[in-house]
Amino acid sequence: MTAAAAVKVLIVDDSAVVREVLTRELSRQPGIEVVGTAPDPYIARDKILQLDPDVMTLDVEMPRMDGITFLRKIMQHHPVRTIMLSSLTPKGGEMAMEALAAGAVDVLCKPGAAYTVGDLVPVLAQQIRAAAQVDIAKMRLAGSASARPSAPATKALLQTTNKILAIGASTGGTRAIEDMLMSMPANCPAIVIAQHMPAGFTQSFSQRLDRICAMEVREAKDGDSVVPGVALVAPGNYHMRLSRSGARYYVELTQTERRHFQRPAVDELFESVAEYAGRNAVGAILTGMGADGAEGLLKMREAGAHTIAQDEKTSVVWGMPGEAVKRGAAVEVLPLPQVATAALVACQESAARRGDA
Repeated sequence: MTAAAAVKVLIVDDSAVVREVLTRELSRQPGIEVVGTAPDPYIARDKILQLDPDVMTLDVEMPRMDGITFLRKIMQHHPVRTIMLSSLTPKGGEMAMEALAAGAVDVLCKPGAAYTVGDLVPVLAQQIRAAAQVDIAKMRLAGSASARPSAPATKALLQTTNKILAIGASTGGTRAIEDMLMSMPANCPAIVIAQHMPAGFTQSFSQRLDRICAMEVREAKDGDSVVPGVALVAPGNYHMRLSRSGARYYVELTQTERRHFQRPAVDELFESVAEYAGRNAVGAILTGMGADGAEGLLKMREAGAHTIAQDEKTSVVWGMPGEAVKRGAAVEVLPLPQVATAALVACQESAARRGDA
């Protein structure tokens, strides 16, 4: 697909109304061409071979074969950049995590009523354009169990008091964050995370991480303390900012204006970390489309924090980290498997400078 070419989209949904609304509304969006629709995975399979779409939107719940099963099959035999549409329910959140693990580029919340699906289009159009830039080979590699062995936990830190690790990511970030946290010990520094994700899905994401990682991981609540051994994930549809009262760090959740079309925005988190933690923090910007987090990471570096950007080779999309590197925001540019260790080493060095370890 050339830079000037329209993104070819295939819509897969069992609802005729949803297919009609999405086709009509997406066709009005610049740079997007709906080349076909399908009511179920079997017809979708034939349409994929016939139309060779750049991006597919795929409903989770469909007759004959559910969307996640179909996604696993299609990613194995004929990979397509896929955006899953899932209902905003506890089950929907769990299925969203399954979809991302199966190879989906992104997951969006599908409105409960078919006639309100059109409200989803502005965000969906943005995600379609972003998905079209994804290197599908890297998506497959990132999701391959054989390519993602469980990394041994890095040696535990002797002291982590008051050290803060801020992580920001978007497209491909759920896997990158998972890999990074799984490489860390239970007594890791306090961690705050902003991952672009819809409301309702961040809880399932946090719960999955909590099950598989050594530290405690949970969706943040307003006023939560930021402490060693705990990773707080910004809830979908809320900005998360670091604040401080005396020696205590805590998070504040707000629903102020979106930044970079996102809430949570990585810039909101990073800028607050720069303000309140300064050189006592480490920042890591991982794979993602766009520029969110680049300016915030630069402010962290200017405030004395150690900053890391994921390298291009291991990023599904080198938009956010690439922009950070372009602006001179990153002290280090590293492949994903090295980011966790580098962050922990930087935290130890910060502790030694302050006389805390």
